[in-house]
Amino acid sequence: MRQLAAEPYWNTNVARHPGILRSVPVGCGDALDVGCGDGLLVRKLAGRAKHVTGIDKSPDMIACARELAAGNPQLTFVEGDFVTAELPGAGYDFICSVTTIHHMDFEAALVRMRELLRPGGTLVVVGLAREASVAEWAALIAAAPIVRITKVLHRARGPQGMPVADPQMSYGQVRTAARRLLPGVRYRRHVLRRYSLTWEKPAH
Repeated sequence: MRQLAAEPYWNTNVARHPGILRSVPVGCGDALDVGCGDGLLVRKLAGRAKHVTGIDKSPDMIACARELAAGNPQLTFVEGDFVTAELPGAGYDFICSVTTIHHMDFEAALVRMRELLRPGGTLVVVGLAREASVAEWAALIAAAPIVRITKVLHRARGPQGMPVADPQMSYGQVRTAARRLLPGVRYRRHVLRRYSLTWEKPAH
């Protein structure tokens, strides 16, 4: 069994982990990480929730996540397609997803997350989108030096074998669809070429 470091690597996805962890509700019982990869965020969430489930389509990523979990009974890993996998309806107090939703049908995935969240629960989606407007391209160009410097300083890298895909939706399309499907959602564009959606499901 390989040794697990507290922070084995850093990249622009890992940069969003602190904000995600701060969003976990106090007293969280069950949490779900959609597109968990090697389970790094799942292991971090174990300090905030009683039980954490990670789901990913990649057999290699799930195998790695299970190995790194070292048999921790607090953690469960599911190999499968999130949109169709058997998961408990309204079964989670907290659901998160980091740079995974652009690999799926955006609206179908967001609706599934909404349905799996318990009333009063919190959803955080960190995503990647493409630039389509003049303002979006300007933001990308302005942030480029900061992104490059940050990656160099942190020696940015990620786990081997992580699936990649180019985003099809623009930032504007993401914002419009999210506001329609998740009334009251908080949308934010981040410097390191990411956006985030934060939503609390109504308690009643």
